[in-house]
Amino acid sequence: MQSKSYHGLLQLSSFEERFEYLSLRGSVGAETFGFERWLNQAFYTSREWRDKRHEIIARDEGMDLGVLGYEIYDKILIHHIVPVTPEDLEDGSPLLLDSNNLITTTHVTHNAIHYGDKSLLRLPPVDRAPGDTKLW
Repeated sequence: MQSKSYHGLLQLSSFEERFEYLSLRGSVGAETFGFERWLNQAFYTSREWRDKRHEIIARDEGMDLGVLGYEIYDKILIHHIVPVTPEDLEDGSPLLLDSNNLITTTHVTHNAIHYGDKSLLRLPPVDRAPGDTKLW
């Protein structure tokens, strides 16, 4: 099985296709880091991570899943395409800061990716046409 990546994600143009590619289909309440939560909190406050985060936001132009028309107006999250484990953090895995393993997203989209709930996703932008009088 081939691992998912940012380069693989770029082969998909629509937001929906990218969401399906990234979807982990987990369950709400499933333990992720449990008592090792301190590990990822230490990592996500590091200078190294903050610098990489700014780089990824610039690369993806602040768009949700890097898709044009899906501007992020709230807090931007950086999602690890291949999920991070406590062992990755303890060992300093290269996946932690690999640009090919990172994508910009919103909090809502990030939760939808992890829990497979498409109903959380934002609707695609509406194409307007001359004479269109309906407000979204």
